[in-house]
Amino acid sequence: MPVITVSQINKYIGFILKGDKNLQGIMIRGEISNFVRHYRSGHVYFTLKDEESAVKAVMFAQSAARLKFEPEDGMSVIVSGSVGVYERDGVYQIYVNDIVPDGAGAANVALEQLKKKLAKEGIFDQAHKRPLPGMPRKIGVVTSLSGAAVRDVINVLTRRYPLCELYAVNALVQGEGAPESVCRGILRAEAAGCEVIIVGRGGGSSEDLSAFNTEKVAYAVYNCKVPVISAVGHETDFTIADLAADMRAPTPSAAAELAAPSVQNLYDRIDMLERRCEKSVLAQFDKAVDRFTALNARLAAQSPENRLKLGGTKLGELDSRIELAFARYIERQYARLGESAARLDSLSPLKVLSRGYSLVYSGEHLLSGTEKLNVGDEVEIRFGTGGAKAEITEKW
Repeated sequence: MPVITVSQINKYIGFILKGDKNLQGIMIRGEISNFVRHYRSGHVYFTLKDEESAVKAVMFAQSAARLKFEPEDGMSVIVSGSVGVYERDGVYQIYVNDIVPDGAGAANVALEQLKKKLAKEGIFDQAHKRPLPGMPRKIGVVTSLSGAAVRDVINVLTRRYPLCELYAVNALVQGEGAPESVCRGILRAEAAGCEVIIVGRGGGSSEDLSAFNTEKVAYAVYNCKVPVISAVGHETDFTIADLAADMRAPTPSAAAELAAPSVQNLYDRIDMLERRCEKSVLAQFDKAVDRFTALNARLAAQSPENRLKLGGTKLGELDSRIELAFARYIERQYARLGESAARLDSLSPLKVLSRGYSLVYSGEHLLSGTEKLNVGDEVEIRFGTGGAKAEITEKW
């Protein structure tokens, strides 16, 4: 057999206890003794005992903060929690989640059991909560029409939101038959086309509010097809109707304020939207003007008149360029002509003749020698200036 440590055996026993469903979520009746609330941590430590036995108990600060009374030594209570092992000391104890007084607190025990049952079924889930309509046209109120709650709702809606229709359904809000009456009122308001329903009453004792702590009302609120505001007039305690409703209000007047917006706020919002719309329109208008200006400029640039003007300007530039180019061309030709004339002049026979030389022609033929001349032939002599005719009298 293997050897184990003390820590291992304590962990094993703790595992066994946690796995036993009979020891989880249990309720134990007993008397409180050695009650201590730790000053710094807020945890509560005490012993729960009866005539024959005792067991240690601990309630952590988060749960202890929800207690609606201060437990004392000698008080008979019913605790709810689970059995576990404190591994450091190797002792088992009760880990307490809630404490209710025994006897007078039996109703509270039943209420807590019902809350746990409905919570397990998802009646209180936040995922089921629906948003309230922004501007309801018809608001239902399920309450006693002889009470102050309906008058409070009427006063608030008349002052705050007179645009809607109020559909009031008379219902019993306490006593025998009250849960069924409230359920019928919710169904009636829903069938009448109400977009949101206020269910509630004015303040009262826990017995007066018991109709709103019933399973029937919880299911009626949960199954309603339109949002429900619970307005049971009490500040500290939450009823089951509060938990099942889409929204909870501390009073019927507060519920009316939640159900409908303020007309003045709507006017303010309309003014704000109007200013935003005007600003947006002006911005779009400015953009349109800028675009129109740009398009107009482009259109003007592409117009026949502007194109003719641009063409005329370009033609004038081309004409000036052609004229300048032609002038330069003429200048170059004159320069070339001058150069050619100078070269031609330098090679001209007349230039040679001007230096004392002459040309001798026999008819139309220029003579370069005497081979073709005979004595007695007549020749023509051309000088640099003028000419003369002569007869050949001798040749050599």
